Amino acid sequence: MARSSISLRLFLATLMLAALPFLGGWWAWTGQGPLQQEATVLVKKGTNINQIADQLERQGVIRSASLFRLWARSRKLQLIRGEYAFGARASLADVAGKLRRADIHYTTVSIPEGAHAWSVQRRLKDFVPEDIFWTLWKSPRLAKTAGFEQAESLEGLVAPATYKLHHAMEPEEVMLQLVEAFHDQVRPKLEGGVLPPYETLILASLVEKETKLAEEQPKVAGVYKKRLDIGMRLQCDPTSLYARWLSGDLRFTAPLSEDIRRPHRFNTYTMGGLPPTPIAIPSATALEAAKAPVLSKDLYFVATGRGGHNFAPTLKDHNRNVGVYRQEITRQRRVARG
Repeated sequence: MARSSISLRLFLATLMLAALPFLGGWWAWTGQGPLQQEATVLVKKGTNINQIADQLERQGVIRSASLFRLWARSRKLQLIRGEYAFGARASLADVAGKLRRADIHYTTVSIPEGAHAWSVQRRLKDFVPEDIFWTLWKSPRLAKTAGFEQAESLEGLVAPATYKLHHAMEPEEVMLQLVEAFHDQVRPKLEGGVLPPYETLILASLVEKETKLAEEQPKVAGVYKKRLDIGMRLQCDPTSLYARWLSGDLRFTAPLSEDIRRPHRFNTYTMGGLPPTPIAIPSATALEAAKAPVLSKDLYFVATGRGGHNFAPTLKDHNRNVGVYRQEITRQRRVARG
């Protein structure tokens, strides 16, 4: 009986010793990892298994690059370029699973209607370095992709949308995504207007910056179209601001008298016709307004001070509307002062 008990204990001990390597491997695979807090790892173009294994160990995501290599080669892991986010204490199994599934971490970036070059640059600053952004902004190849090879910049050639980006993307890839969206979503809508497509886009950008009210936009487009037809300067305030910014003065304020007087090819107070490019991203309603402007006797418009604009056919009527606007602003200031 005693001999039998000893034999059983020896058998169990031997079994446990034999199981230790397997238990150790199981723990190494599913146990908590060394990562103290959430971290992201970039798998860039051309990264191989050895490099990513070393990178994961170096960044403290996993304990053993060797064990990861063994798993990756046994599963014939195909690395998909991207940004991967790992939570604190992520196990080796968690890390391997994310890479196998290509569970890429994306950041959403919204480019709104009405945004201009400087606004787009600020929104993309975490993905496209500033110096590279301005180089790509003037890329003829990207302009051609958007559908306007002759465009001197990408102003207006970006679709207003929310984009999914990750930090392993190359800067040109990011910009390409924006202009491809424009080519697919916006470019077809520019056909069939009273002006050629690119001029329609330019006019729409002026309309967009003048008013957000969809019901007013066809009337604003009509005033500008009539001025173009009779050779009258457009005198669009937002173009004077755009000229200011292109001149290196990045104050984002209302136009000053010096802006109105500035000789600049984008300033429609000092130059005739449309500016050379759009001055912002137009909305769908502004595009429709530019395609089919509402022509009337009106040649002028000015803000009411309460939202919207007053339109007038003559300078005399316009000056009266300007007076109404100034009175309204004065009244509002008095109310604000109490």
